[in-house]
Amino acid sequence: MEGIRSSSVLSCYYSSKNHFKLRRQPLEHCFLSLPPPPPPPRHPASRPKVRISLPSMALQVQDQQSFHKSKEMLPKIDKSGRFCSPRAARELALLIVYASCLQGSDPIRLFEKRINAAREPGYEFDKASLLQYNHMSFGGPPVTTHSVEEADELLRSDEQDSAVEAEVLSAPPKLVYSKLLLSFTRKLLVATVDKWDNHVLAIDKVVPSNWKNEPAGRILELSILHLAMSEITVLGTRHPIVINEAVDLAKRFCDGAAPRIINGCLRTFVKDLAGTSTAQTSSSKLEVPLQV
Repeated sequence: MEGIRSSSVLSCYYSSKNHFKLRRQPLEHCFLSLPPPPPPPRHPASRPKVRISLPSMALQVQDQQSFHKSKEMLPKIDKSGRFCSPRAARELALLIVYASCLQGSDPIRLFEKRINAAREPGYEFDKASLLQYNHMSFGGPPVTTHSVEEADELLRSDEQDSAVEAEVLSAPPKLVYSKLLLSFTRKLLVATVDKWDNHVLAIDKVVPSNWKNEPAGRILELSILHLAMSEITVLGTRHPIVINEAVDLAKRFCDGAAPRIINGCLRTFVKDLAGTSTAQTSSSKLEVPLQV
């Protein structure tokens, strides 16, 4: 595998600076079962007289290379009945990195283990659940209800959504994602692993101090940053697309000010990248070729 030796795996640890890193450990420390993914924040299960604004269902997907070409929203399901939106690939990559950090396993091996895992006898996946799955299901402010019945109905709806998410995210990836998306997910994971140590330094410069002081509680947020930075620098996806996707992932899986902070961190990262590129270009122009 690219950049990975078979005798060791990558696992998470926290450096002397209390930051989020990867290191190699003996293979016997690798645990390859995927834990339940973190559920998206739900509306508070409150009774009447609380308020919400429902999330927008508008989604604009822009593609890079083979599937980043159209500015129009791509179909959610392809002809084979599998996810075909890049949003699904980024979400899968995030869940793999998150699980590998919790387990101390290599993200790429964990991904391939899930891809090649044998199905349990009698297992059947209901593809209709893919149509019910919502990649844009974000948490929101409290919900206003006018009766106990309305509050109970809202709770039932949230429970149904959670059941759909659990079924989809725990299903064998080959049944859920198109081949193109699985290929993109692997490329993104390889890029993230290869650039991890470099991006630790970049993240140290842009994240707030309280994130540095509690990295164990910010695994999701830091994973989003690592994936986004790797997609920009290695895969070459245009940064407005990547930042928008990263913010939406934070809205979906993180709480509080994480979306706003991730947006600011990535914009600062891109600005620093542009500054470094400009400086290198200017330096190369100043070099005078030797006359022979």
